[in-house]
Amino acid sequence: MSQSHRIDGGQIDRSEEISFSFNDKWMKAHPGDTLASALIANGVKLVGRSFKYHRPRGIFTAGSEEPNALVQLRTGAHQEPNTRATVTELFDGLRATSQNHRGPLEYDLMAVTDFLSPFLSAGFYYKTFMWPRKFWESVYEPIIRSSAGLGRLSMKEDPDIYDKGFLHCDLLVIGAGPAGLSAAVQAARSGARVILADEDFRPGGRLNAETLEVSGQSGADWATQTVAELSAMDNVRLMTRTTVYGAYDHGIYGALERCTDHLASSDGKPRQILWRIYSKRAVLAGGATERPIAFGNNDRPGVMMASAVRAYVNRFGATPGREVAVFTNNDDGWRTAQDLAAKGVHVVAIIDSRDKAAVCDVPGARHIRNAAVMDTVGRKGLKSVALTDGQVIPCDCLAVSGGWNPNVHLTCHQRGRPEWRDDLCAFVPGGTLPVGMAVAGAANGSMTLAAALAEGQAQASAQLEAIGITPAKADLPEAEDEPRDCAAFWHVKASKKRAWVDLQNDVTVKDVKLANTEGFRSVELLKRYTTMGMATDQGKTSNISGLAILAEEAGKTIPEVGTTIFRPPYTPVPMGALGGRARGKDFRPYRLTPSHKWAEANGATFVEVGNWLRAQWYAREGEKGWRDSVDREVEMTRGSVGICDVTTLGKIDIQGKDAAAFLNKVYANGFAKLDVGKVRYGIMLREDGICYDDGTTARMGENHYVMTTTTANAVLVFRRLEFARQCLWPNMDVHLISTTDGWAQFAVAGPNARNLLRKVVDAEHDLSNEAFPFMACGEVTVCGGMPARLFRISFSGELAYEIAVPARYGNAMMGVLMEAGAEYDAVPYGTEALGVMRIEKGHAAGNELNGQTSAYNLGMGRMVSQKKECIGNVLSQRPEMLREDAIKLVGFKPVDKSVKLIAGSHFINRNAEATMANDQGWMTSVAYSPILGHSIGLGFIKAGDTRMGEIVRAVSPVHGTEMEVEICSAHFIDPEGERLRA
Repeated sequence: MSQSHRIDGGQIDRSEEISFSFNDKWMKAHPGDTLASALIANGVKLVGRSFKYHRPRGIFTAGSEEPNALVQLRTGAHQEPNTRATVTELFDGLRATSQNHRGPLEYDLMAVTDFLSPFLSAGFYYKTFMWPRKFWESVYEPIIRSSAGLGRLSMKEDPDIYDKGFLHCDLLVIGAGPAGLSAAVQAARSGARVILADEDFRPGGRLNAETLEVSGQSGADWATQTVAELSAMDNVRLMTRTTVYGAYDHGIYGALERCTDHLASSDGKPRQILWRIYSKRAVLAGGATERPIAFGNNDRPGVMMASAVRAYVNRFGATPGREVAVFTNNDDGWRTAQDLAAKGVHVVAIIDSRDKAAVCDVPGARHIRNAAVMDTVGRKGLKSVALTDGQVIPCDCLAVSGGWNPNVHLTCHQRGRPEWRDDLCAFVPGGTLPVGMAVAGAANGSMTLAAALAEGQAQASAQLEAIGITPAKADLPEAEDEPRDCAAFWHVKASKKRAWVDLQNDVTVKDVKLANTEGFRSVELLKRYTTMGMATDQGKTSNISGLAILAEEAGKTIPEVGTTIFRPPYTPVPMGALGGRARGKDFRPYRLTPSHKWAEANGATFVEVGNWLRAQWYAREGEKGWRDSVDREVEMTRGSVGICDVTTLGKIDIQGKDAAAFLNKVYANGFAKLDVGKVRYGIMLREDGICYDDGTTARMGENHYVMTTTTANAVLVFRRLEFARQCLWPNMDVHLISTTDGWAQFAVAGPNARNLLRKVVDAEHDLSNEAFPFMACGEVTVCGGMPARLFRISFSGELAYEIAVPARYGNAMMGVLMEAGAEYDAVPYGTEALGVMRIEKGHAAGNELNGQTSAYNLGMGRMVSQKKECIGNVLSQRPEMLREDAIKLVGFKPVDKSVKLIAGSHFINRNAEATMANDQGWMTSVAYSPILGHSIGLGFIKAGDTRMGEIVRAVSPVHGTEMEVEICSAHFIDPEGERLRA
């Protein structure tokens, strides 16, 4: 019968009934349920299988620490594996399936591995699959790969949207339990900007699962009232369904907000948002996690944490069993028994490992003192438990409480180490916390309700005072300190059956003991050798128990053994959330040139160049392919005039009285005597003498320079210049700023370039060859007064200029230039034509400046000045770098003009064997020259500048090609430079 285990009470909405399915079986529930509480209400015990042995597993907890109840949600492309049923908020129509089994859940074929457990003990993967060696690839690895893993991906593109955001606050409160609510209210009433984040969809923390009172009302009602007050405040941001998963430097915290996971459809809204929260101070009120006790077959479905049983009964109105036994070593376990009895659930026995009188009255329950559970019966659902005193107690649910562990995880994210407290039998935050963090409540070891409320308020006040905010005077909510006595009791030694420490990874007490025996006694080695704590729950329910068992075996105390420390994330973060919107075309940041819209409207095909999308070529009707388009652009540019958007070149504005001296140090060639109104080509060297970039720098004024860099190295050059300015020569009066985004820049090249610009540049500016010669620069106006900059430089070998206008006018400027050039048959050209023309002219670019070549290799050795101090000039003169047979940049043309040269080909002498020992160099760049009518290339070859006219072979083993090429000048077009000086 649907909801057979539903009882009265709880905080669910019983006025509405919703449907969900688990393994294709439809059931009923209510709004406010989690998937776990709904399954419990419907009497479902078996929900999954363990990782290694495929043992039957049931719901174990009620929170994010859940190791067992991992399910797959939804179907198709929306399918999501490895989701904890305990934190999955139910909605109408939700579909969930169990995972990690072959065949039906009830009859998992992989359960055979449980019978092989004697051969699969801790570290078995280090000891087996060694022989015979040839079996690894053919037998062992395929079996392991097919068996490994938990849930399965849909293998379809995720249709959901994810986003990222930034938040700022005075005080971040992590956790909306009693301590967190107390801290948030205190800070909010004091006028501070507060963010209160909690992973649950209902704030209140353990108050929602308890029957404790605060200020004369139930804890749940007090939490609701407090949340309502906070929600009404403008200085408070209440973030439910939000897990703060990491504490980083400078008060920065990572948080994952689940925005629409609880809805059937996201309706185009982000499913999850990854927040980066900048806080001046933070209060961690993350609560504590109940730990289990290890005993024989303690992993049966129906064995649960006592606090979880209490939560399902009090908050969700669902009982995990009809006949419940409680096994505890502390007073808190008795409260579970008391609450169950109050709800009409029969508590058959309270088994207390201590020799202690009853903590409270539980009608109808046997009190068994100084005893422990030794074994359980019921493979797919608990039927009875056997005690150390020989008693067998029939029950369908066993609530286990082994004490509580403060959630110290975020305090460890910056190498903070927890400290042991004997009174709690647990680790608490150590003295070294992330800067600006304070801890309050159960997370700090203050386990009782009154103590948590008081500490939350006190820590908030202290943090506000530290940032100059006066705390408001407020009365402390009234509450009692409930009994919390606890005894150290980690596992039942009398048990002869396997006792489980880590339920998800199937780590047993025996495994921990074996690790100690085999010498893996360090807690870090124990974790990796046994895989304890390496699952989705990160050992929240297993770590302390495992450390205690290791300490017993090693004859040490738990503090002596120590503990592993935690790292982000606190709970799993989906890859989609980490990626945010960075998918598809937004996978990487991309930038559009100012003329992008014009180019798009005029048939451009775009190519990624670094982060930029640049026009590669402009197709015209009747052209059969890109080669036709590129050839036309080259021919029309060299025949008349062409226009290319070169905004992507890095632009760095350099100013200061020492700007000239600074440039003289960062460039290999001299810049100290560059005249105002002139441009100079320069190369930059690394400290080891290797070239890393080239470009031009224009002197716009006495102390004002504009540098251009290659597109690919714009960031690298700016970073290096800043390093030189700040670290190498900090006393120089020089200032830098990147202006790449500030100016739209266009190359206007070809015999009619000057004629075209005269129609655009205002008449008062003389563009004649005498007034504005090659390598001149200046401030001009265009189109009737628009400020612009004009540079007479050429990358194509033609008469050419580069004109720059403020970036916001870039798209319009492209249109103006094309309209002015209409009478000259002006053509827009893209990066392919640009590349062809630079190869025809012999200009080095990225293929030649590849981090392996020096100025000497590039034929620019004389540019490296030895008369001044500059970066790289000393090491560039090492004898090995100046050898007579060093590689030199030259041109190559095929002997057979019909063949196509291949970049990457290696040069071999005519009669030599094609081996690395005979390698002479390599081809760096190739292009088809429509002007010459055949393929041409640039490349490096030994002593190339002395071998003009020699024939060598260009061999490409990758492509399986070999051809004869002639070494020639790299300047295929206008070697004397008459065109660009016209």
